Amino acid sequence: MPTSFQPHRSGDLHFLKRLNRSAILELVRRSPGLTRADIASQAQLTKATVGSGVQSLLKQGWLREGELQKSSGGRPGRALHLDEQRFAILGAEVGVHGLRLVACTLSGRILASHHERLSPSSPEVTAELLAGLLKTLQQSPALAGYHLLGLGVALPGPVAPNAPLLRVAPNLGWKDIRFLDLLRSHLPQLEGAWLMDNEAKSAAFGEFYFRTGQVPDSLIYVSAGTGIGSGMIEGNQPLLSRGFQGLAGEIGHTVLQPGGLYCHCGNRGCAETLVSGWSIRAALGVAEDEDLLEALRPRLHEEAVQLTLRRAGEALGTLLLNLHHTQNPSELVLGGSLVQLGASFLDPALSYFKAHQNRLLGSSQQVPLRVIDDSTFIAARGAAAQVLAHVIHGPSDLI
Repeated sequence: MPTSFQPHRSGDLHFLKRLNRSAILELVRRSPGLTRADIASQAQLTKATVGSGVQSLLKQGWLREGELQKSSGGRPGRALHLDEQRFAILGAEVGVHGLRLVACTLSGRILASHHERLSPSSPEVTAELLAGLLKTLQQSPALAGYHLLGLGVALPGPVAPNAPLLRVAPNLGWKDIRFLDLLRSHLPQLEGAWLMDNEAKSAAFGEFYFRTGQVPDSLIYVSAGTGIGSGMIEGNQPLLSRGFQGLAGEIGHTVLQPGGLYCHCGNRGCAETLVSGWSIRAALGVAEDEDLLEALRPRLHEEAVQLTLRRAGEALGTLLLNLHHTQNPSELVLGGSLVQLGASFLDPALSYFKAHQNRLLGSSQQVPLRVIDDSTFIAARGAAAQVLAHVIHGPSDLI
């Protein structure tokens, strides 16, 4: 579900004041340590407007003042930072083989987390289990004194662009599921914003939104796990690419081998038939109830394992190259559980991408590709980031 931003309503003084506070908060969030004079200059607001807005945000617990420092305006001013002691956000990822939960501060720092492994089940059973785990997480001592802003949920499939509806999760066998409705029935006391999105899109949003300092113009996150997905985000007020039906980024179901093996989606030759957790399991005889990484680590010396992982890596490299040519982001980020398979899987993927990415333009400029070694909580943290963005830029009265 897309993160909502407020439409402009000219002449509404309350709205304009809130819009100014949102702009101030965003500047401090992206560039910690700014002074009031810095903000006035960058936001093109009067010093009085900035002073009033900052005072309100300090009082509400969004900002805190730090050390005196010289500002671009000349006179020393107090550095402003996000207040990490007042607000927290919940994020959760429903994976094919597990549930991952986090509670984050405004900067994305994880206060508490939990990873629960489980076998695929029905939406109703999964929602009940997740609700119980969220209740336990809320009782963590690390969250004492925090006010929760809401909950974001990342799901393993395309979500309708304008409705909280999971269209399909092929690797779970779910279709047209209103997962938040199922979850709400078990968490009636959890207030704040509730959002849901595709897991790769949530991960992309978090990797972009929680970045401070030098932020890329655009970013694609590639999730290599049980399935293969991606999310692309760009812009100063970050926007995720979704597509007409929410299918943007479903690279696991682009066809790499026409007439190839059948995919869980029903088509033949999808990328997931060549590179995915489920296709590697099928090729190497790893059961669904086994942890794939634990099952393969003792077998990495086997010729069949090496061959399967090399072919999967080459297919992933092809997908990365296709994303480079079709979307051309300024940064690619690779995460997901398959990354932990190590060099046998990663080297063929990264080598293929590096060798081929400049063939078209003949340029020596490389698009950076960053690998996240442990992305266990990346999607859950990204879902929390989407809640924060919704609160800052949406209709909430908390700002």
